[in-house]
Amino acid sequence: MLERVLRFFFTLIFAFVGGALLKLASPVLTVVIGTEILKMDMGILKLSLAGLLCILIGALIGGAFGYAISPYLTNLLRRFSERVERQLSKMPTHDVVAGVIGLAIGLLIANLLGYSFAKIPVVGDYIPVAFSIVFGYLGIYIMIKKWPDFVDLFNFLPKMMQEFAKMRERRAEEKEQAKRQEEEKKGKDKPSAASYKVLDTSVIIDGRIADICDTGFIEGTLLIPVFVLEELQHIADSADQLKRTRGRRGLDILQRIRTESKMTVEVTNQDFEEIAEVDSKLVALAQKVGGKIITNDFNLNKVARLRGVEVLNINELSNAVKPVVIPGESMKVTVVKSGKEPGQGVAYLDDGTMIVIEDGYRRINETIDVEVTSALQTAAGRMIFAKPVR
Repeated sequence: MLERVLRFFFTLIFAFVGGALLKLASPVLTVVIGTEILKMDMGILKLSLAGLLCILIGALIGGAFGYAISPYLTNLLRRFSERVERQLSKMPTHDVVAGVIGLAIGLLIANLLGYSFAKIPVVGDYIPVAFSIVFGYLGIYIMIKKWPDFVDLFNFLPKMMQEFAKMRERRAEEKEQAKRQEEEKKGKDKPSAASYKVLDTSVIIDGRIADICDTGFIEGTLLIPVFVLEELQHIADSADQLKRTRGRRGLDILQRIRTESKMTVEVTNQDFEEIAEVDSKLVALAQKVGGKIITNDFNLNKVARLRGVEVLNINELSNAVKPVVIPGESMKVTVVKSGKEPGQGVAYLDDGTMIVIEDGYRRINETIDVEVTSALQTAAGRMIFAKPVR
């Protein structure tokens, strides 16, 4: 079936070629014969009778010739296709694909360049053909040789997209983490029951709580019970000059904490009418709100801890931050009074630490060099024992 189709097309092609070639001889035929009939216009594509006869005769001759040699041409075409098939079967599939792509690119470039040179006289019609051959071959050759590089290039694009997607995921995770940290920070900034610090009367009058609040070592909210304020007011209204001074000092300290420190201060109206002692009310309030008591009262410290309430003792904090002295260390102090034991003198450091000086009684009101012999930590504070440097 295929051979018949090819034979028909070869015959048709040769018929067209024969008719076209013999048509060129129609003027010669008209001159040789010299009859006006051959010059008559047939009205078909502006052909004369001579031209029409030449086309028909040429088509018959060409078709007969094409029909005669079509088996040879068919066999030649079959052998060529088989050879091409064998060569393609030996080539890897990716080389075939690369060759087709290279050919398409080469012909596209040749077409663009050939259009620019097509207007050159004489050779302009042949330049596009030459460009198509040259660039078609170059496209096939270069694409087959460089195909691995092109494959790597196309493989790089998905990898790049994957890296970009991973980068976006990391950025989203970082934003989510930053958001969670911000929410946690806001949550920590909000006062909670566990962050309350309940102040007692003694620590307010002491005054050091204000300096500690200024340093930022205490977190949460300072809770001042109304019964503590009432006690401070009673002390401030006392007839005793010393008590009145202490009460007014306590009120001034509270005002300073409220206005100057970074702490949040709350006044609670919760009272426990059934409890008479202020210390017991403080413990009950701390238990109710789940807070801690800030005090420097030794007895309140013990009672609160026995009842399961955490206590922040200002005296313990003060002792913890006092400078450490070791036996053999020398210092210069002023003896201000006599000690409990005979011959002892007493001096004080700037932070109030007591120094008991052996044989210091005779050096009262004198500034002397002493050598530390030992140090004793007590509930009331730290005591240093020393002797004069000879």
